[in-house]
Amino acid sequence: MSGSEITIQASDGGDFMGYLATPDSGSGPGVVVIQEIFGVNDVMRGITDSFAVAGYVALCPDLFWRQEPGIILSDQSDEEWARAFELFNGFDLKMGVSDLAATINALSGLDSCSGKVGSVGFCLGGRLAYLTATRTDVDAAVGYYGVMLTEHLDEPINAPLILHMATEDEYVPKESQEEIKEALAGNDKVTIYTYEGQDHAFARAGGQHYDQASADAARERTLDHFRVHLG
Repeated sequence: MSGSEITIQASDGGDFMGYLATPDSGSGPGVVVIQEIFGVNDVMRGITDSFAVAGYVALCPDLFWRQEPGIILSDQSDEEWARAFELFNGFDLKMGVSDLAATINALSGLDSCSGKVGSVGFCLGGRLAYLTATRTDVDAAVGYYGVMLTEHLDEPINAPLILHMATEDEYVPKESQEEIKEALAGNDKVTIYTYEGQDHAFARAGGQHYDQASADAARERTLDHFRVHLG
């Protein structure tokens, strides 16, 4: 596995960084890894590397570049949390999806990418992964504890989608969880997995709510999803 930073061209001019991890084989299907609110930090780079180890060409774009390029925060101080929420609140969702479409296009165009491209996102990225399934031509998507999904339940889902949902998510109230489940019930493109007793960010290594058993289960389900739909 090798990792490096590449430049991605935005659809409306300008460019932004993406962290690219390539498997030892030199090629594989593509996976776009979509950041939390802390930027393309060590946690996101580690997740991106882990998909490369699993055989995927993985690319994690800097989606906060329109506010401030190169943001790298952790979840270990109040100051960093405050900055992260400031960036979250200032995030332009429509342009973020546009940047993800550009990332998908850039990844699929790499010689190392053997064909289809999936997406996987966490927190804010979980919301964006959902939107890649409704607004882009991604081939499969996975959202971990996505926030504010109730705002998008009327959008047609075009790609096979997994949602990993924590029952005790402090940012997704139980009534919202039920609304999501009811709206998507019977949609054969969507599979929802619930993690009983888990809180938001149960898969963030080193985080306050990290739970290895739940994280491992979600990862295996994610990899199975990509094996089926990306080849």
